[in-house]
Amino acid sequence: MIDTPVYRLDDDAALRDLVRTHGWATLVSHPPTGLVASHVPVLLEDGPGLSVVGHLGRPDDVEHALGTHEVLLLVAGPHGYVSPGWYGYAPALPTWNYVAAHLYGTPEVLGPEETYRVLSDTVDHYEGVRADPVRLDPVADHARRVARGAVGFRLRITRVQAKAKLSQDKPADVVQRVIAALDADPQYANPALADRMRAEHGPGRA
Repeated sequence: MIDTPVYRLDDDAALRDLVRTHGWATLVSHPPTGLVASHVPVLLEDGPGLSVVGHLGRPDDVEHALGTHEVLLLVAGPHGYVSPGWYGYAPALPTWNYVAAHLYGTPEVLGPEETYRVLSDTVDHYEGVRADPVRLDPVADHARRVARGAVGFRLRITRVQAKAKLSQDKPADVVQRVIAALDADPQYANPALADRMRAEHGPGRA
């Protein structure tokens, strides 16, 4: 990503919230055989340092040469098209607002028990909001058998590049018009992006 200071996302709490709420990520590696990418669910770990756990289906771990080199984990939050017709002035050009993070580190490959725990925690994370959640039975033969086809990993983040491009370069009245359009536009309504812009431009924010 281009490092544009006005859009830089360097707030630790906001970065953690992005990973926590948008856990469908893209894992990119560059082993000797060439670039490899996989789409993976990840969970934010508690602790002072930024760390995530996730899992890959075999043989993606081999394709990535997982654990032998630095990888890039791409996390994308709300994003969407912004029409210049919403600005209220001309000339103007369209753009794309978004929140995204590039997270770097060398993964730790997990053993079978830790992998099973990651799988179970992932299920709990997504099932926990349901009225009648499904859990992985720790002794169920079926779940254990399926789990053998997965490899867990822990990625302790050593480098971060994150951006929240949310019309920070626009006057306050234009920002409010963009938010209103994202709430209700018949073609490009995007309430999640509108909410993220409200949070960025709320009271007390520069």
